[in-house]
Amino acid sequence: MIIGTAGHIDHGKTTLVRALTGVDTDRLKEEKARGISIELGYAYVPIEPAAIGNNGLAGDDVLGFVDVPGHERLVHTMAAGASGIDFALLVIAADDGVMPQTREHLAILGLLGITRGAIALTKADRVDPDRLGEVRAEISLATAATVLRDAPVFPVDARQADDARIVALRDHLHAAAATMPMRRDDGLFRLAVDRVFTLPGHGTMVTGTVFSGKVDAGDALMLMPAGKPVRVRSIHAQNRPAKSGRAGQRCALNLAGIATQDIERGDWISDPRLLAPSQRIDVCLQLLDDADIRLSQWSPLHVHIGTAHSITNVVPLDDEDFLPGQTARVQFVFAAPMCAVPGDRFIVRNAQATRTVGGGVVLDPYAPSRKRRSQQRLAWLTSIESMLADGNIAPLLQHAPYGTRTSELARLTGVPHERLTLPRGAIVVDFALEGGDHVVILRSHWQALREHVVAALGEFHLHTPDEPGPDSARLRRIAVPELPDPLWRALIGELTRDGSVLRNMAWLHLPGHALTLSEADEALAQQLLPLIAAGRFDPPWVRELARAVADTEERVRRVLNNLVRQGRLFQVVKDLFYGEPAVRELAEVINRIASEAGGVEAASFRDTIGVGRKRAIQILEFFDRLGYTRRVRSAHVLRKDARWLAG
Repeated sequence: MIIGTAGHIDHGKTTLVRALTGVDTDRLKEEKARGISIELGYAYVPIEPAAIGNNGLAGDDVLGFVDVPGHERLVHTMAAGASGIDFALLVIAADDGVMPQTREHLAILGLLGITRGAIALTKADRVDPDRLGEVRAEISLATAATVLRDAPVFPVDARQADDARIVALRDHLHAAAATMPMRRDDGLFRLAVDRVFTLPGHGTMVTGTVFSGKVDAGDALMLMPAGKPVRVRSIHAQNRPAKSGRAGQRCALNLAGIATQDIERGDWISDPRLLAPSQRIDVCLQLLDDADIRLSQWSPLHVHIGTAHSITNVVPLDDEDFLPGQTARVQFVFAAPMCAVPGDRFIVRNAQATRTVGGGVVLDPYAPSRKRRSQQRLAWLTSIESMLADGNIAPLLQHAPYGTRTSELARLTGVPHERLTLPRGAIVVDFALEGGDHVVILRSHWQALREHVVAALGEFHLHTPDEPGPDSARLRRIAVPELPDPLWRALIGELTRDGSVLRNMAWLHLPGHALTLSEADEALAQQLLPLIAAGRFDPPWVRELARAVADTEERVRRVLNNLVRQGRLFQVVKDLFYGEPAVRELAEVINRIASEAGGVEAASFRDTIGVGRKRAIQILEFFDRLGYTRRVRSAHVLRKDARWLAG
């Protein structure tokens, strides 16, 4: 269990920790000279055997203390120390009673979600019983609406380590540790860095509280948000050498592959799969009743997440502004990338950083810059709130019509995808993305995508009956342009495998769109196809073909259109048809010119294939319609997603 002190300056926090542990947490020269804590201090003491009993604790378990400064100008340091603690030890001097930082620290504890604690009434030997009674009444009033309203109060003389009242407080803390539920360590690892230094003979060291997961010596991790790889050489857990560290422990990691100057308080050491930097984070923000602030569009705030402290601007998502005592969803916009996980607690202070005005919970650490207030977006945030409440990811998938990558689910839940319990009705799409990523989607959403693509293809056939069908890239642009390309390939693969969609060379079509020529029409086709092939880049027009085969233009035109539907011919313009070999050759010419010049101009294309300017333009526009190229000013450039003929 990690115990964090809290309370006003000069109320005896450090003296009390020394009495409880025998460790002086003021390590800096300035701290000893001024008699106040400036930096975070740490102390550790073995849990007493009498407290262990049959609760599952090991005999070598350790109680950790984080001693925080009490000065009003050092609240940012206090917040860094309070992040990740399990138990609050609020220290109040009997002579001063409840003071401003007492109240502010109480508010911070509540906003950070710390629900267990005790109150030490220090300097009790300096006041008479009447004063003790007055201060107890003050404490009762001050904590009535806080997380410590039921916390026991221990009057102590912190200068006497063997005083019976100190012993009683110590016994209470050890007993609390014995009943503290063990944190789960099956999630992805992350440690919030609160101190970094160089240890001679070892190199770079970082210390902090493990928020989740487990780490072993030799593990490859990431320094975030910088995104730099590091390796764990060795570990101290709860101030003792260890082979591993786990959630809920304070750990010191000896890191390889990184210099001390590249790390600072507020950074994370994490599993590479867990964190990604972001400058926009959607949160649920609660303003304190006495916040004395009105937040509106782009209001500045100081934010403390984990051990990080940064300035953000607020973008309201629910209302334009909101008042003290209210709770609303907002987006934090940072100047530099931050890292967080849904469910992380934070506190905010006013623009001048003179008082704590609120706090809340991180919802989506990867918020968008556009459409952040759309109905779909707000429904997504509601689904995250539901997931945080009961651990069920079904609402997330319900609001993800195109599915969710397993890597994204890992970052949102903090659990590796192989350990994630999928809700009933969810499927993993059978294909791999880069890095072995997959997509999880509800079966109902997948079926809706199938039906939508088939309907879009039917509409295409209805409006362009003379075309064999679109190619894959064109159909995607028509049906679901937002669908990620790998997921689209999986969808088309499934539709073609089960026969819902048929493929004819590059073209996709519905089964009913294909046709079979009659014996007479096939005989005519066998006369027409060689004539068209012989024309290569300048084939005969329909009227010329009709004369050549001594048949009517109407019948020739009908047979040629049916050959287009079969994918054996291509209609460039009305009554002008090209064979598949010629179209493929033209596509290769376009590919070659575009690769050399960046685009294809009509003049250069005309000179290369040896036709007139008008015909060159007609052919280029034909490839634009196919989706092979697109017009950019006077040139035609290749589409990256439709190089179907050029290989």
